[in-house]
Amino acid sequence: MADPITSRSRRGVTAPAAENARGRTLPRWHYLVALMTGAANTLSFAPTPHGGWLELAIFAFFFFWLTRTTGWKSAALTGGAFGFGNYVTGVWWLYVSMHDYGGMAAPLAGAAVVLFSLYLAVYPALAAGVWSFCAGHTRASTAVADDIPFSPTWHGALAFASAWAIGEWLRGTVFTGFPWLASGYAQVDGPFAGFAPVAGVYGVGWMLALAAALIVQALTAALRAREARGAAMERASHARRDAAARPAVSSAAVPAGVAIALIAAGLLLPLVQWTVPANAPLTVRLLQGDVKQEMKFEEAGMRAAIDQYQQMITSKPADLIVTPETAIPVLAQQLPAPFASAVRRFSDSTGSAILFGAIGGTITPEGQVTDYTNSLFGVTPGTRDIYRYDKHHLVPFGEFVPWGFRWFVNLMSIPLGDFFRGPPVQKPFIVHNQPVAVDICYEDIFGEEIARTIRESETPAGVLVNSTNLAWFGDTIALDQHLQIARMRSLETGRPMLRATNTGTTAAIDSNGKVLGRLAPYTIGSLDVTVQGTSGSTPYVTSGNNTVLAVSLFLLAFGFAFGPGITRRRRAAASNDSAQ
Repeated sequence: MADPITSRSRRGVTAPAAENARGRTLPRWHYLVALMTGAANTLSFAPTPHGGWLELAIFAFFFFWLTRTTGWKSAALTGGAFGFGNYVTGVWWLYVSMHDYGGMAAPLAGAAVVLFSLYLAVYPALAAGVWSFCAGHTRASTAVADDIPFSPTWHGALAFASAWAIGEWLRGTVFTGFPWLASGYAQVDGPFAGFAPVAGVYGVGWMLALAAALIVQALTAALRAREARGAAMERASHARRDAAARPAVSSAAVPAGVAIALIAAGLLLPLVQWTVPANAPLTVRLLQGDVKQEMKFEEAGMRAAIDQYQQMITSKPADLIVTPETAIPVLAQQLPAPFASAVRRFSDSTGSAILFGAIGGTITPEGQVTDYTNSLFGVTPGTRDIYRYDKHHLVPFGEFVPWGFRWFVNLMSIPLGDFFRGPPVQKPFIVHNQPVAVDICYEDIFGEEIARTIRESETPAGVLVNSTNLAWFGDTIALDQHLQIARMRSLETGRPMLRATNTGTTAAIDSNGKVLGRLAPYTIGSLDVTVQGTSGSTPYVTSGNNTVLAVSLFLLAFGFAFGPGITRRRRAAASNDSAQ
C-alpha cells in the first residue's frame, strides 16, 4: 500500500525535505567560530584606537554567521557563544580584584569570571533567539524545503538591531545591571558616535547592528545577483537577462546605500551643537595619589594617604580640586583635625572649592555608626556648609551583598560591603556659579541615571565629575575601558567629564568626548586643566533610553507578526526561480 500524501507534501514540500528542515544541525566548529568572533570583538574597545570601525566589521560577520543558523536554538547558541567570547576576554580583570586583592583562591576566582561571563552571555543569546523569531527565520523554515539559505531581509535587519539593543538594555538593568562592554562604547571614536546625544549608548549599538545587517544584506544580494546573471546567460535571451538583473542590482544597492547613509550621518552629527557654553570656564586640579590598595585600609596606610592628599590639595589653588573615591578612608566625622583645618584655611584663602572622597555615616546617641555611605564631601570657600553626595548605584559584592551570596563574599578579604544608598537624584555642587554633578566610580557606566540627574535637577549641572578607585583591578584594560565609558557620558549629555582616580586613568574630557589631558596610570600627580561648562539638553538627556526602547519594541512586534509570512514568500519565490 502506498504511503499517504501528507498535508506538507500537498503544499509542495517532500517528506525528505521536511525531515532535513527539522533535523539539519550545525557543526560544533560553527559555535567555536562565533566564540572566537566575540573574543576578537574585545579588541574593538579601548585601548584600541578607532576600534569602532573594527567593531562594524566584526558585527557584520557575526550577523552573517547568524544567518547560517537553522532555527532559534542554534541562533541563541551562536549569540551566546559570541557573547561569552566577548565577555570572558573583556572583563577578565575581575579575576585581579577577587584573587590579587580579595584573596580568593585562583581556581575559584577563575571559575567566578567564567560563570559571570556565562551569565552575561545569556543576553546576546536571548537577542539572537528573538531575532530568529522576529525575522521569520525560525517559523518559516518548514514551509518550503530548507536547502535555500536564509536570506537577510529589511525586517530581519531591523529585528536584529532591535533585539540587540533590547538585550543590551536588559543586561544593563537586570539585577542592578552590568552594561560594561555595551557595543556602543567602542563607537566613541567610531562611525556612529554622532548618535550618542540622540539615543545614548544603546541607540549607538542599535545603529551599529542595523548597519552591519544591511551590509550583509547588500553583499548577499550582490552575490546572488551574480549567480542569477550567470544562470540567466545559460537559459535566457539578452532582454530577459537585463530584466532579471535590474531588481537584483537594486536589492543590493538599496541596503548598501542605507548603510552608507547611516555611517555618514554618524560622522556628520557631531557637527550639531546640542548644548552651549555656560558660565565662566573653571580651572580644575584632578588628583591621583596612587595609594596601594593593600595599604589603603591599614592604619599606617590610612595616615599616609591622608597626609599625602592634604599636601596635594593645598599645594596649588584652582577653582575646583577633586580627589579620588575614598581618598580619605575614614568616617567624615572622624577626619583628623590637622587635615580638616588645613583644607578649610586653604579653601577660604585661595577661593578653591574642594571635593574629597570619604566614608559617610550616622552616629547614634549611643555612639554607634550606622548607615555607612560611599560619599564625596565638598568644601566651598567662604561658607561652613559642607556639600555631601552619597553613592546611589552600589557595586554588588563590593558595596552590598546580594541575597544568598554572603558565602561568596566570605571567600574574599575585601573590607567593603553593605553600604547605605543615597537618593537617585541629588543636588549639584556649586563651584563659582557652575553646577557640578558628581558620581562615584561604577555609577558613570549608567548613562540613563546621569541623564536623569541632569533632567530632574532644579539647577541642571554643566560639568560632570567622576571620582573613582580602580586599584582593585590592577594595571589592566579596565582602566582604559572605564575612560572610554566616561567619554560616552560626555557625548550623551553634551557636558565635560572630569575623572579623579586613585591609580588611573585620571583625565579631563570636553563636551564633545575628546580627552583634554590625562595622567599616566600608577603615577602620583595632579592634572591641571581648564574646562568650559555647558547648558541645554541633548535629545538623550530629554528622553533617556525611552526612544530606542520604544522603537525596538515596535519593530520586534512588527517582525514577530509579519516576518514569517514575508520570509515564506521570499523562500517560495526563490524556490520557483531555481526550479525554472
